[in-house]
Amino acid sequence: MSAQVLSRSAESRNETLDAGNLPGRQRRSRVMTGVLIAATGIAVLALIALLASIFKDALPWLRPDLLTNMPSRKAEKAGLYPALIGSLWIIGFTALFAFPVGIGAAIYLEEYAPRNRLTRLLEVNIANLAGVPSVVYGLLGLGVFVTWLNLGRSVLAGALTMALLILPVVIIASREAIRAVPPSLREAAYGVGATKWQVTSSHVLPTAMPGILTGIILATSRALGETAPLIVVGAAAYVTFLPSGWLDKYTVLPMQIYEWSRRPQDEFQGLAAAGIVVLLALLLALNAVAIWLRARSARKVRW
Repeated sequence: MSAQVLSRSAESRNETLDAGNLPGRQRRSRVMTGVLIAATGIAVLALIALLASIFKDALPWLRPDLLTNMPSRKAEKAGLYPALIGSLWIIGFTALFAFPVGIGAAIYLEEYAPRNRLTRLLEVNIANLAGVPSVVYGLLGLGVFVTWLNLGRSVLAGALTMALLILPVVIIASREAIRAVPPSLREAAYGVGATKWQVTSSHVLPTAMPGILTGIILATSRALGETAPLIVVGAAAYVTFLPSGWLDKYTVLPMQIYEWSRRPQDEFQGLAAAGIVVLLALLLALNAVAIWLRARSARKVRW
């Protein structure tokens, strides 16, 4: 009885102290809220200033034939057509290789893999690979795909290298999405006699798909803007033809932008800015498709 009285008195004393300190806690909360808002505002203003500077330089060069012309040493005739098609080739094959493997690995690690030392070692290594500099993946692709497998400086070698680059991001995001599925959903399916694969394919995976698509958006954004790995594995800086197969040579938008930006003429600096705008538009278009698919998957989830 005395213990209960002491406990109640301690609780009432803590409540009194908390109530007495309420103005101070509210003041600290307002200060931290202001700091966070200021940090967000600074980042947004810096982004707006950067975009405004790019659009100012790019506006005179944003014309329809920029997307249909071949590269040229004359700025007024230069275009992005081979780089645009090459980027679509690279992104398409990268998605073809990375997304099924990444989602499959996430399903195995979350639903099938035993909780032992080997699994923990794999998880740590995957997390570490997500932070490896992209140029290291380029060197790996050069040694494995270009030289050892003798794929040469082709679309396939570049796509496989980019697939390795984004694979850890896809695996980590997919695992988090699968882990967020409530265990009760699995237990209900097991309760009516469903097998492990039926539970995973018909219940867990559809429910986790919005989160998985979020990871795919992030991975695609990174792959589309990377230049260093593709330089290492042989993306050409000046290409006047379109790739007709996955063993052809290619160039990509970041590579063409880099080629223009390193030229001293002001005209090519404007073309580089226009290329950045085209790259941003392509990135936003691909992300919009992924966001639409994510929203469509989220509407199908019924809790």
